[in-house]
Amino acid sequence: MADHQHISSAFDRDLEAIQALIMKMGGMVEANIQNAATSLVERDEALAEKVRAADKQIDALEERVNTEAARLIALRSPTAGDLRTVLSVMKISANLERCGDYAKNLAKRTAVLVQLQQVEGTSNSIRRMAREVELMLKDALDAYLHRDAEKAEDVRQRDLEVDQMYNALFREFLTFMMEDPRNITACMHLHFIAKNIERMGDHVTSIAEQVIYLVTGQMPDEARPKVDSTVASALKEGDA
Repeated sequence: MADHQHISSAFDRDLEAIQALIMKMGGMVEANIQNAATSLVERDEALAEKVRAADKQIDALEERVNTEAARLIALRSPTAGDLRTVLSVMKISANLERCGDYAKNLAKRTAVLVQLQQVEGTSNSIRRMAREVELMLKDALDAYLHRDAEKAEDVRQRDLEVDQMYNALFREFLTFMMEDPRNITACMHLHFIAKNIERMGDHVTSIAEQVIYLVTGQMPDEARPKVDSTVASALKEGDA
């Protein structure tokens, strides 16, 4: 009995250390999303470079999480419930790393957009979209920390708002391109940025789903709400 308690205590300590890495990683991703959007709006190449540099630290943290999680499984032989926790941590880490990659991509395009004619109003719309994803991520991590399935479900539902923002932006870009062909190159880059932010929303939603799985033992039954993509709809109409 004492040995079992000792193993359980050691497992808890190791898991807490890994969860601390997850929260650190999440905080860095939040900051990178915010900084990437700000660098775009303010055309700040130095801030964009800071985002790209920080992404390397995020990647290193993901590797550390995976290494520590694998070591924990090998050394502690966790029970089914504990194993579920460790696997969820690894999946959350992977989703955070992908969000970091998308933030880095935003920063990369800032350097290109600085050289192009500015498309009025679009940068602020993108910043609002990025801010929503950043807040979703903050709440998803908070839900994970407190094992709050209800809060995680709220995050999951809010992905619909991000999809709606993306589709509205896509229509704006089309309008700007048709009004002035000189906007085409900039709008294409801005569209890729908006799409990257929409993808971030998907990964944050996956984190929320992992929290629900962790708390309830089951993945959500219902498919997450998604707005039919404007691009997909246009392609369908073109095929008709």
